[in-house]
Amino acid sequence: MKITKLTTFIVPPRWCFLKVETDAGVTGWGEPVVEGRAHTVAAAVDELADYLIGKDPAHIEDHWTVLYRGGFYRGGAIHMSALAGIDQALWDIKGKVLGVPVHQLLGGRVRDRIRVYSWVGGDRPADTAAQARERAARGFTAIKMNACEELQFVDTVDKVDRVIANVAAIREALGPHFGIGVDFHGRVHRPMAKVLVKELEPFRLMFIEEPVLSEHAEALAEIAPFTSAPIALGERLCSRWDFKPILEAGHVDILQPDPSHAGGITETRKIAAMAEAYDVAVAFHCPLGPIALAANLQLDAVCYNAFIQEQSLGIHYNQGNDLLDYVKNPGAFAYADGFVSIPDGPGLGIEVNEDYVRERAAVGHRWRNPVWRHADGSFAEW
Repeated sequence: MKITKLTTFIVPPRWCFLKVETDAGVTGWGEPVVEGRAHTVAAAVDELADYLIGKDPAHIEDHWTVLYRGGFYRGGAIHMSALAGIDQALWDIKGKVLGVPVHQLLGGRVRDRIRVYSWVGGDRPADTAAQARERAARGFTAIKMNACEELQFVDTVDKVDRVIANVAAIREALGPHFGIGVDFHGRVHRPMAKVLVKELEPFRLMFIEEPVLSEHAEALAEIAPFTSAPIALGERLCSRWDFKPILEAGHVDILQPDPSHAGGITETRKIAAMAEAYDVAVAFHCPLGPIALAANLQLDAVCYNAFIQEQSLGIHYNQGNDLLDYVKNPGAFAYADGFVSIPDGPGLGIEVNEDYVRERAAVGHRWRNPVWRHADGSFAEW
């Protein structure tokens, strides 16, 4: 069997899908994307495709190695996301050829389903309690929310009070056992991070995500003593080499690699294994589409230290299309009681509706994250 063609599709709301074809008629699908840089990643896939045409798709580890190491410059969000989508598609092909789900090829599953959380509040948190109640009514047992709006290096107490009020409203509405993840989203700098994590301590959070940007991970040594909540980080890191110093420093409790940014199934599984060696949990990052979620769930099936899965059903970014629109078998994502089942179909376990993908690709997207500014006119982290 030989690879004959790689085709990318830029589809709403902000995703990029990849179809890998073979001369045997078996096709695989992946989701190579950086949110806001989808066209750039598609161009990187096109460049990497030169090596793959004519190759046997079964040699996944070797292809990953060549596509990573074969260029003098390597790593980073664009390269690793392009490689991620290709890797996902090659695993999808292998599973389909052998008639088994990817998790069977990775040693077999350690769980039948995994807990999931739902997003509430939007970019600028609002009506968090009402939205959390609605998610709970739909069966979710955990939510995640952005903590705050813009925050200066040192900001005013009223902004801190708004963060506390939003979280308190959810805790009051849903009781002491409902899971609440609070995402600082890189908007918070070291001085305010220490303030916020201390103020949030009474709410017994499920985790605090990105209390500071990963490039400032050394600040976690100062921040961690102010909270007992697990600290999560990693959606902006793209390889095991990026995660190595994070694990060695010892202040992060949950790694959040994204299998569409961090080299695909092959690399993300290695990152999860590294985390397990440090007694660190993983909660894979996935505010993306159905192919990405299917790849995440195949990893959740085999990674013992995975404890919860992000997913984008109803997320505020999904304008025009939502998670299940592009698959013929939406039941593969069986949501119940705050969990989602691990897909058991061959490959990634989903059937992509290619006709609809092509229809929506004709519309495409140029999604960009907003550019925010502080009251003084200076740039604010989104």
